[in-house]
Amino acid sequence: VQLQASGGGLVQAGGSLRLSCAASGRSFSLYNMGWFRQAPGKEREFVAAISWSGDSIYYADSVKGRFTIARTNAKNTVYLQMNSLKPEDTAVYYCASAGALVRTVVDFTNPTKYSYWGQGTQVTVSS
Repeated sequence: VQLQASGGGLVQAGGSLRLSCAASGRSFSLYNMGWFRQAPGKEREFVAAISWSGDSIYYADSVKGRFTIARTNAKNTVYLQMNSLKPEDTAVYYCASAGALVRTVVDFTNPTKYSYWGQGTQVTVSS
């Protein structure tokens, strides 16, 4: 699976961005998908995840109520709608895919459970 993230950019605090992650391959609908981010000098952290069916969705507390993850299996794409952005949301955002090993909420939030990663897209929020 190859993942291509896009949609990052520079936005003022309070603004919105929508990230997209396009996947290659015919098995996209079988993969659980996640978004992670990494700010300079910090570890990669979980942002949001969605199960292969879309029935299970998880968010980090820091983005709950502001970010929305969604997927369109027919287009092999997962999205991250980011509203009410804050300067602390500034980071490189990565999409990742995981197989059947991801089952619990702990699994979904653990980057080591994800097998394939996109190249990342920069999000910068100015104050």
